[in-house]
Amino acid sequence: MPSPEVRTLEPTTDEPSPEKSPRPWSLYALILVCVGIVAFRGLVVGAFTAPIMQTWATVFVSIVVQATPFLVLGVLISAGLAVLVPPDFFARVLPSRAVLAVPVAGVAGMVLPGCECGSVPIAGGLMRRGVAPAAALAFLLSAPAINPIVLVATAVAFPGQPMMVVARFTASVLTSVAMGWLWLRIGRPEWIRLPRRAALTGMPRWQAFLETARADFLPAGGFLVVGGLTAATLNVLVPASVLATIAHNPVLAVVGLAVLAVVLSICSEADAFVAASLTQFSLTARLVFLVVGPMIDLKLFAMQAGAFSRAFAVRFAPATFVVAIIIGTGVGLVLL
Repeated sequence: MPSPEVRTLEPTTDEPSPEKSPRPWSLYALILVCVGIVAFRGLVVGAFTAPIMQTWATVFVSIVVQATPFLVLGVLISAGLAVLVPPDFFARVLPSRAVLAVPVAGVAGMVLPGCECGSVPIAGGLMRRGVAPAAALAFLLSAPAINPIVLVATAVAFPGQPMMVVARFTASVLTSVAMGWLWLRIGRPEWIRLPRRAALTGMPRWQAFLETARADFLPAGGFLVVGGLTAATLNVLVPASVLATIAHNPVLAVVGLAVLAVVLSICSEADAFVAASLTQFSLTARLVFLVVGPMIDLKLFAMQAGAFSRAFAVRFAPATFVVAIIIGTGVGLVLL
């Protein structure tokens, strides 16, 4: 088991670096798309008269509009962690042993209202401040699923079924802790490469805050758009009749809703209402939908690849998907 010393990631500190900062390609791409839309606005308007394109646009815009405020909140909190919080604060608050810090960080997800988009930059900020990656990842997974806003929304979406709230909380905490411990067991520090930041030493606090927020927002925002585009495209290609067929098979229902959660990429503040509407599926299958969605979906995969590295995302996302299905199913069978 790796020792707690792996919590400091060499390429991610705020020390000056001789290397140039990465170019904000996402901003350049956005400018290029906007120019293309203006130049070919006639073709664009004509294409979006088709019903399928209108659906695609609605899904894409809804994902981005839902996620952006929480992404901004997460970026601001991450910048605040970098600028205002003493470097040794989290090392003093969390248990010194990473194996104990993981469950503490998992339960601590309750205190931060927000969705999964905001938790990605916050987790990166925690790692930069010396928190063990395993604990930061446990917080990354739990915060979007067990914060007060999400739990209240789940209770409203499932009136008269309080055990659905209990089951969501239990399954989400267990999954986040299991993934944190799994990272301690098989994770490698080199799989996480946080984007470099400009040196903060000597800057006024407000300038350091803005610089840190800018450095986090540009890559995260770009990958959010990429994930939203992918989710919208797949969303319109899945026939509604497929859902009815899958719902009749218990195993396919669980796996099918888990895959649907990944594809739809719904913000965790709103996913309970979607799950409640899927009445043809069992409560256990819908619980898996609620556990998987805040932990891994298309936009999250893209954002994790941008925030931590592609090598991290291609390993962490599939493992999270499998563990969330197993634990969600087990909790559902016991509590629901």
